[in-house]
Amino acid sequence: MSESPKPEFDKQKFLFPISSYRGPFTLQNLAFNANLQEFAQRVSYICALETGGKITSDEAYNQIKALWKQLKKSRDLLLNSMPPEEETPESD
Repeated sequence: MSESPKPEFDKQKFLFPISSYRGPFTLQNLAFNANLQEFAQRVSYICALETGGKITSDEAYNQIKALWKQLKKSRDLLLNSMPPEEETPESD
């Protein structure tokens, strides 16, 4: 009896899913959204490791704190340095 071909399993897509971006499109917004999704995924894994007893609460806290600092730096570089013509226009 022959086995039916199995679809390719992409472990990378399974472990690190990426949702499509919805919002006002700029390259800065898209890049920050990708960074935000990566932050959320990593925090989820760190929480799971801590809950499962693989790392201590202090280790989890320090790792999440470091990730948060990276995300804030990303936000400052990408979103706070937007040229004036790309900022949201004000209503008159």
